[in-house]
Amino acid sequence: MSNKTKLAFVTLVGFLVLSGFRGKSAEKDLIRAKATLQQIFSLYGAGHHRLLNETYPYKQDNKASYLTGDDTLTGRRVAYLWPTSGVFSGVNALLKTTGDKHYRQLLETDILPGLDQYFDSIRKPACYQSYITSAGKSDRFYDDNVWLALDFCESYMLTKKPEYLKKSIETWQFVLSGWDEQLGGGIYWCEQKKQSKNTCSNAPASVLAFKLFEATKDSAYFNWGLRIYNWTKANLQDSTDYLYFDNKNLSGKIGRAKYTYNSGQMLQAAAMIYKLTGKKAYLKDAQNIARSAINYFTEEFATAEGKKIRLFKNTGNWFNAILFRGYMELYRLDGNAEYLGIFRDNMDQLWSHIRDKNGLFSKDWKGQKDDQYKWLLDQASLVEIWGTLAEMK
Repeated sequence: MSNKTKLAFVTLVGFLVLSGFRGKSAEKDLIRAKATLQQIFSLYGAGHHRLLNETYPYKQDNKASYLTGDDTLTGRRVAYLWPTSGVFSGVNALLKTTGDKHYRQLLETDILPGLDQYFDSIRKPACYQSYITSAGKSDRFYDDNVWLALDFCESYMLTKKPEYLKKSIETWQFVLSGWDEQLGGGIYWCEQKKQSKNTCSNAPASVLAFKLFEATKDSAYFNWGLRIYNWTKANLQDSTDYLYFDNKNLSGKIGRAKYTYNSGQMLQAAAMIYKLTGKKAYLKDAQNIARSAINYFTEEFATAEGKKIRLFKNTGNWFNAILFRGYMELYRLDGNAEYLGIFRDNMDQLWSHIRDKNGLFSKDWKGQKDDQYKWLLDQASLVEIWGTLAEMK
């Protein structure tokens, strides 16, 4: 049996394992994704320029904790770029699953006009800054921009509108400007504060390069994707468990925190290299990360109904959504349905026990703590997961 035949057989087996619950589960997932997106637009609207608020209920003094310095904004505020971009990902997921022109229209009339408010065309290379440009200059993050470039590339693949590919490539040029030879390569986290090179800016940049290669067939993108992947693996992987540390500062010190999204993007990158080259070493890389991430980031949990599942620890809704991208990429190659089943169990737990009276979700998937102010990105990321799971018809 040839390697291709073996891969096709494994994929078929995975399909048959899932086929028994895909139909009704996919319909359920789609309903949940649509309902959550509807609540985002119903509750988070800032009332002007297609912008959204950071939390619901609105909190005037809600300080962002994910910047490189103190959040110094005052006055009536809207959401920062990062949570806003998560809505883009969610709408893309629903467009891909349904093909419904409503979501294509939503991109054109609401999502992209809102994101335009963050676009900084003054500083070169042009890119998206962390807060709306009408408030003045703000820091420009390489990872913020790579997430957007991935979404623009996805929108292009779904619609074939050339302006989306053009925007993805333009944003890629900014991301690539963050690479230099300190530490032997790698992309910084923040343009204004070049203090560390982070997995969160490098791993998705590798994925983006491979996506752009698929869209354009320009081998320069593939070469960059492989170069970034190799640098990240050499500098930021924990050799004891295949997972990824957070960052490396310019003195060479490793920030040893591990987050689901960092390993998830290297999982996706490895799977994509295997898909593009057929080299089994990369499939092994992806499978090693996948197995280790489940062991590290989940724990045994009994639901209120008495079902025993592997529940993700309190690692962040969006972080887990980015990890899920890696598992989906791998599933399409090896047909292993085990990991998707774990995600489905988690999402059932969220819908049944974490959803509040407004149809919104907190960060604690056990349901022991409730966030008084529900963060926009925590909602948008779940739209993406449910929307993607609904592909599994």
